[in-house]
Amino acid sequence: MTSTRERQRAAARARLEKEMAERAARARKRRQTQAVVGAGVVLLLVVAGTAWLASNLIGDDSGTDDTAQDGSQVQCDWVDIPAGERSPTTKDVGLPDTRQSQVGTQTMTITTNLGPITARIDRAAVPCTAASFTHLAEQNFFDNTKCHRLVTEGIKVLQCGDPSATGDGWRESDGTGGPSYRMAEENLPTDKRPPYPAGVIAMANSGQPASTGSQFFIVYGDSPLDPNYTVLGTITGGMEIVEDVAAAGDDGAFAQQAGGGHPKKEVVITDLTMTDA
Repeated sequence: MTSTRERQRAAARARLEKEMAERAARARKRRQTQAVVGAGVVLLLVVAGTAWLASNLIGDDSGTDDTAQDGSQVQCDWVDIPAGERSPTTKDVGLPDTRQSQVGTQTMTITTNLGPITARIDRAAVPCTAASFTHLAEQNFFDNTKCHRLVTEGIKVLQCGDPSATGDGWRESDGTGGPSYRMAEENLPTDKRPPYPAGVIAMANSGQPASTGSQFFIVYGDSPLDPNYTVLGTITGGMEIVEDVAAAGDDGAFAQQAGGGHPKKEVVITDLTMTDA
C-alpha cells in the first residue's frame, strides 16, 4: 500500500506542475498580447506616415490657383456660333479668354461724330460683359458703326453696336449684326423700379436666354422694359448728346416691328475704348 508520505509528495508534485503550466500559459498570452499591440502601433505609424507623405507630396491644393481662391476672377462661358449658322452681318473677331477679372471698374468712352459719351462699368456686376466689350474694343469692332435704332415712345432708348450698320444710308439688315459668339445675361435689374432708369446703358438680346452679343442701348428716359437685359453700367458724360438725338426723332422704320426707327440725327461711333478707372 502507498504510505501517507508518498501520497503527500505526489500531491505536492501535482500542484507544482499545475502552477508551472498556468505560469507558462500566462506568459504565452502576455507575449501574444504584446505582439498584437506592437503590430497595431506599427500599423498606426505606417498609416500616419502615409498620410504625412501624401500631404507633403500632393500639397495643399487650396493654393494651386490663387486667383480662383481669392475671388478675383470668374469663368466666362462664351457660346461660339457655328460657322454654318452665322449671318452675313456677323463679324468674327475670335473669343475672349474664359478667365476674366471681376475686380475694379472701367471707363467706356464712346467717341461719336457728335462728341464723346462715357460710362462707368463695374466689373463685379458684369465681369463677362465688360470683358467682351474690352475684347471687341481691342479689335476695333465698333469703329465707324452707326447707332441704328431710336425709340422715342415708351422705352426711350438709343441702340447701337451692330458692326454691319456702316456707310451711307440704311439697310434692312441694320440691327441684325453682332460678333461670332453670344454670352449669358448678367446683372438683371429684377429688384429695381423702374428696371432701366434714365442714364443706364444696357445690352440688347433676342429675347432668348444667353443671347447677348454686342448691341447695347442707352436709356434717356425711365423705361418700363422687362428686366431681361444686362445692365452694363451708368452714363457719366455726354447724356445731352443722346437727348438731342432723341429730340430730333426717328423715321419710324421699325414702328411695325420692335418700335421706333433710325435716328434722324445720325450718330456714328468713330471709336470705342475700355480703360481701367
